[in-house]
Amino acid sequence: MSKKVALVTGAGQGIGKAIAERLAKDGFAVAVLARHADKLNEVVAEIEANGGEAFAVTADVAKRDEVFAAVDQVVDHYGDLNVMVNNAGVAPTTPIDTVTPDDLDYVYGINVGGTIWGIQAAHAAFKKLGHPGKIINATSQAGVVGNPNLTVYSSSKFAIRGITQVVARELAEEGTTVNAFAPGIVKTPMMYDIAHQVGKNAGKSDEWGMQTFAKDIALGRLSEPEEVASAVAFLAGPDSDYITGQTLEVDGGMQFH
Repeated sequence: MSKKVALVTGAGQGIGKAIAERLAKDGFAVAVLARHADKLNEVVAEIEANGGEAFAVTADVAKRDEVFAAVDQVVDHYGDLNVMVNNAGVAPTTPIDTVTPDDLDYVYGINVGGTIWGIQAAHAAFKKLGHPGKIINATSQAGVVGNPNLTVYSSSKFAIRGITQVVARELAEEGTTVNAFAPGIVKTPMMYDIAHQVGKNAGKSDEWGMQTFAKDIALGRLSEPEEVASAVAFLAGPDSDYITGQTLEVDGGMQFH
């Protein structure tokens, strides 16, 4: 198969859906992964209606065996895998005094465990196929600077930046690059849920909750999912071949480095 193949986790909505659509537009055959098939089938239908090629696989990224099985399905279907985008994540609101063991197990299982299992499965596929690839992990603006009320989510995204740097060093000699992207405040169902909970906890409105995060955006507006997808497309394409171990911030200027 001449087409390059990308697998995007958490692709049923929001940023993951936008990434899948952008990579398909760029000529990738795209596998989309999430826990539930209904949303994935809609994404596949949209991509195909726009002339792209897509394939749906279901898995819970917190379960290592399911992730490996999903990657095997993709390789069996397309005959290749070149890019792995570990995008799936959850973001409950967790002020420090409210954090429970269940919160840690849930968020770290998906955000951190899901990223590690995705990296392992993609690396195994690259080795079996006999070529290097690109691994792209979703961190967050909240994984660059700690955000209030997001103890568990924010710390999990800091962990993903560390994992990205470690694995970039481990896989560099094989030619595989490992990078991360850090979205800011994006118009997605997840972000609106966070804003609602933060506002509710303070006895304020959803808009007040959103502004606690959005007030420091230099460009003065929230991000569209497609703007994050553009950055991921760069990391997935040949123009980023000499970049590894980096976190590309796509936050409208919330932090400068």
